[in-house]
This record gives sequence, structure tokens and C-alpha cells, in this order.
Amino acid sequence: MKYVVIDLEMCKVPKAFRCEEYGLSTETIQIGSVLLNERYEVVKKFNTYVRPRYGRLDSFIHRLTGIDKADIYTAPGFEEAFRNFLDWIGEEDVSCVSWSDTDKFQLEYEIAAKNINDRRIEPLLNNWIDCQKTFGDKMNATRAIGLEEALIASDISPTGRAHDGLMDAYNTAMLFAKLERDPDYKLNSWYASAKEETTEHLSISLGDMFKDLMIDLAV
Repeated sequence: MKYVVIDLEMCKVPKAFRCEEYGLSTETIQIGSVLLNERYEVVKKFNTYVRPRYGRLDSFIHRLTGIDKADIYTAPGFEEAFRNFLDWIGEEDVSCVSWSDTDKFQLEYEIAAKNINDRRIEPLLNNWIDCQKTFGDKMNATRAIGLEEALIASDISPTGRAHDGLMDAYNTAMLFAKLERDPDYKLNSWYASAKEETTEHLSISLGDMFKDLMIDLAV
């Protein structure tokens, strides 16, 4: 089995642009992905910006992702971009991996709303692994853990900029590979100690505690 690790970046769809055909508040503007082989090694990468039909790139999303208007308005629409993604996967027998199931929901909605029909879609969506859930189960988490925090907790230095589709897909792939390769996976000892010291009465989260460390490692 091979694994397609995917990350979507999205823009907001203003209420004024939502319609009967498309009522979701977000629309895809980037698809980033890496393919892992049976040994959990990265063998190829995919990255494309996507031109939104209904969404608008606001200043918040621009600052968060680094994506600007020139990137998306000269890019293929979702229909073409997603078919290019399917072509990139080819006839590989794969499971799809993402950080949380938000990307799966986004894909399912856009595929249906934009009337995309392809025999390769159903197998992809039916073989989906939520890496965030896998990680949370291993650490008995009582809350959703962000990718950057999970990387630090796993002794993985983040590569590239957070909220870049390709870089987030790559970092998710590194964490997924570590979780799959190591059945006796344990948290970073420093992180584990901090986790034990926190209680539900604290106003600060572990994510806040490791914020500065995440920034340093991402530089």
C-alpha cells in the first residue's frame, strides 16, 4: 500500500457569493501532496494553486498562507486542478492521509458541487486516514492537536512555512511515517513532562507553551 498525503489551503466564500450550487463558506485555493511508498519514503510531490469560482482571497488568508492573488487567478480551476492531481496519483493503489478530516469534507463538497465525475474519486475518498486522530489516540489527547505542536511533540523539525499546502503535506507525511514505523511511539520527553504538568485548570495550552519553539524551528 502507498499513501497520498494531502493538504488543502482554502479561502473564504463571502455570504453574498454563496448560492444554491455552492453554499460552503470555504473554497480550495491550493492542493499540496506527497506520495509515500510502502517504506513510508517520499517518492514524489504535487503542488498546484487553484482559481476559486466563488471565494475571495482576503488579507487574513494571504498573511496566513503567503498565497497572493496572482498565484490563484492565473491558476487552473478546481475541476482541472483536481483531475491533474488524480493523474499525478495515476493507477497507484493508495490510501489518502490528511491532518484532520477537514480536507476530506472540503473535497467531498467541492467535487459534488462542481459536478466532477471520475472513477478514481470514490476509492480515494473511501480509503482516508485522519493523521490528527491517529496521533491524538496515541497520546490519549482530550483536545484536537495542531500539526506544528504534534511535530514538536514527535521530535520532528517542521520543514518550510506552516499553512503552505505542500509543506504541510510534507510535514504531515513525516509525522505519519514516524507513527507507522514505530509501534512503540513515545512523545518527546520534554513535551511529555510538560504535558504531565498541565492540568485542566491552567489557562495556557501546550500549544501556547511551545509556540516560540515552533517558530524557531520553522525558520
